[in-house]
Amino acid sequence: MVAHNTENLKHRVVKRCEHCGTNYDIFVCYEDFFAWQNNEGFIQELMPYLTPGERELIISGTCDSCWELMFDSFEEDEV
Repeated sequence: MVAHNTENLKHRVVKRCEHCGTNYDIFVCYEDFFAWQNNEGFIQELMPYLTPGERELIISGTCDSCWELMFDSFEEDEV
């Protein structure tokens, strides 16, 4: 695993949730983000310093709150 220096998290990615319209600022290392956009690895491997919710927002445009609203009842049905 690559060691990431959190001091390099200077690239601001502004993402808008496609469901609720809330804007989020996510700070990443530019080189990691560029590598992900160029399919050089999986987002969880290139940016492990982001939370799963932040990664999902970057990938799908769905914030954590909306994700839980959409899939919470689905997960309860499976248990």
